Amino acid sequence: MTDKAFQDYYPEELSHCYGCGRNNAQGLQLKSYWDGEESRALFQPEDKHMAVPGFVYGGLIASLIDCHCTGTAAAAAYRAQGRAMDTKPPIRFVTASLHVDYLAPTPIEALLEIRGKIIEVTPKKVIIEASVMAGKTLCAKGKVVAVHLPESMLKKMKGE
Repeated sequence: MTDKAFQDYYPEELSHCYGCGRNNAQGLQLKSYWDGEESRALFQPEDKHMAVPGFVYGGLIASLIDCHCTGTAAAAAYRAQGRAMDTKPPIRFVTASLHVDYLAPTPIEALLEIRGKIIEVTPKKVIIEASVMAGKTLCAKGKVVAVHLPESMLKKMKGE
């Protein structure tokens, strides 16, 4: 894995996401990295992420898949363009589609490993399949279709 996470390359104004934004002190602060041809993130759930005693809330699992995959989409787009992630213009993705299959209860005390596999990269979208593991147990699988941050969102951010 590299030293700097995909999300660490996001510009300041695009780093407020609840799941992965470094500027959101109350968020999850998920960090994703290349691990060969796949992406990888680790996350330690806390009691506040509980569904029932001892197990993680499914919405957290969906958030982890979502943010890991949009970060992976950005990294994959930079790779496809032959660019370093610190070059301009910045590339930022949002979720167009998120599908999650919950396969096993996720223990809250387990360190979770989220892995992303790039399925398709086009100029308009990136499709990623993800898995969430707790130790050797596959707890969830997901698929994300990520698209470039719409111009309308950028304009609203800038107050236009």
